[in-house]
Amino acid sequence: MKLFDEIPVERPATPLLDTIDTPAALRAMSAAQLDELADELRAYLLYSVGCSGGHFGAGLGVVELTIALHHALETPHDRIVWDVGHQAYPHKILTGRREAMHSIRQFGGLAAFPKRDESEYDTFGVGHSSTSISAALGMALAARTRGEKRRVCAVIGDGALTAGMAFEALAHAGHVDANLLVILNDNEMSISENVGGMASYLAHIFSSKTYISVREGGKKVLSRLPGALELARRTEEHMKGMVSPATLFEEMGFNYIGPIDGHDLAGLNQTLRNLRDLDGPQFLHIKTSKGKGFRPAEADPIGYHAITKLEKEPAPPPEVETQAPVEQGASLPEAKPRKYCNVFGDWLCDMAAADPRLIGITPAMREGSDLVRFSREYPERYYDVAIAEQHALTLAAGFACEAMKPVVAIYSTFLQRGYDQLIHDIAVQHLDVTFAIDRAGLVGEDGPTHHGALDLSYLRCVPGLVILAPADEAECRAMLSTAYHHDGPAAVRYPRGKGPGTPLPGSLETLEIGRAEPRRRGSGDVALLAFGSLNGPAAEVAERIDATHINMRSVKPLDRQAVLDAARDHRLVVTLEESAIAGGAGSGVNELLAAEGVQVALLNLGLPDAFVEHGKPGELLASCGLDADGIEASIRRRLADQP
Repeated sequence: MKLFDEIPVERPATPLLDTIDTPAALRAMSAAQLDELADELRAYLLYSVGCSGGHFGAGLGVVELTIALHHALETPHDRIVWDVGHQAYPHKILTGRREAMHSIRQFGGLAAFPKRDESEYDTFGVGHSSTSISAALGMALAARTRGEKRRVCAVIGDGALTAGMAFEALAHAGHVDANLLVILNDNEMSISENVGGMASYLAHIFSSKTYISVREGGKKVLSRLPGALELARRTEEHMKGMVSPATLFEEMGFNYIGPIDGHDLAGLNQTLRNLRDLDGPQFLHIKTSKGKGFRPAEADPIGYHAITKLEKEPAPPPEVETQAPVEQGASLPEAKPRKYCNVFGDWLCDMAAADPRLIGITPAMREGSDLVRFSREYPERYYDVAIAEQHALTLAAGFACEAMKPVVAIYSTFLQRGYDQLIHDIAVQHLDVTFAIDRAGLVGEDGPTHHGALDLSYLRCVPGLVILAPADEAECRAMLSTAYHHDGPAAVRYPRGKGPGTPLPGSLETLEIGRAEPRRRGSGDVALLAFGSLNGPAAEVAERIDATHINMRSVKPLDRQAVLDAARDHRLVVTLEESAIAGGAGSGVNELLAAEGVQVALLNLGLPDAFVEHGKPGELLASCGLDADGIEASIRRRLADQP
């Protein structure tokens, strides 16, 4: 295997790879050619991701597996379902999209994840983890129902296997004796350290004080009984076997093979060809290295999970996004805009210093949600529950029942997975849980599976839940404090990326819930009621058309008086939100005015009733008519239509 020390900035020579437009071409190659193909594929992957940016380390780790799968299986007749899809870039390159890889994650280009309408080789659209086994099982059972002979394979990582959904699917597959191949790609990494991974979990059990004390205490008792100690020893070994990977999956009905070297292409190929012809549930456990073949990524798999586009000119030094704690009441120096997740990370540490009841919880998003500093400074109050959003929320509910103050840091798109727990376990009981909802709105290149487009619609209907949306970094910090001190469930939803550069206070000041902030008084024709991130373009439009601009701040409860005053004093009330129009903040304004019997011209602007594709956030906002030009054009059209 060829090793790389840097990412090529010029396209590498890939003579074998250039001959492959479909996997059928690689199935005609010799073993020696396949090894050369793996080197070329790894080189081209490095180059293409350097050109476009994107998910990186996972793809490098499955180069050999991807080649072996397409060589051993008759794709697309045989189905491959990739879990999450971070690792699917080599798959895209080998399935006719090689020369389009430079466009991945860009507006109008290839999607960041497998997508059914992009290629017949993309059998299932993914983006969220732990869905592959369920989807592949459905495909396998459909083939059995129709009498079709095909192999269906699910490729899942050890991180994704921490979710209960994966085990539910495994249990069902064994029960129905499906012709299904599950490949566990075990690199002992998810995006963060793999909390709850199979090997570390079992090691924890067998080395725990509780296990050892029970084991040693039992030996003392049993040593007095003839033959009992030997029986206990055998029982212990049997119980260990019952929960070891081989016996665990075999007890669920699978034929377990492995673990084998996931970078041994010849061995992988032969094993897959053997498994292809076996009936019933098959489980192949392979060991791989994330970032394999690129030394910097092998050394830092978390840092190289994904990279940004590389420029050919030397880039400036990376910005330092975190700051040391400051004294209460002081001002934090701000030379540039800061990422909202970093604002949250610093706030969490500051609030933890002020309140020993604070508990930080994340479902495997320590780096993304910026809990790194908190995890180091307050390890006893930090809980990464792995890819288990439902558990994260109910864990928080349990803490809240005991007068602790849990803060759940979660992406908007992943909060969808814990919706029942939010309602049933937290809201119904009116428990004091704070939600820091990151990546709200259009996140950009990861596309519709990751956009936080629906949270206002599905949260606004939950009784007793406070929802706040900051216009800038200072409001984000203040709203987090406000939500934290509110006696009950409260959410602060903020976008991905940087704010406008508003200086941050060093204090933990709060805001009044349900009180809007008037920012500009206009002539009386138009009132702009802006929620969260769209206050920026709202301010620009207000200046252009001499409109009133109100930063609404609170989605629920609304500032009733501010809404009624805007309707009374203006010809047209415009609501602006980076969320779905259907059921969103604008709908709340409409409902309030209808309940009060107030009639006024209304224009609700937000995300359309469609799944927005991938691209840079600015491009996507413009495509939805939510940049300043689009907002102004919509308002002028509406005014022209009014009598």
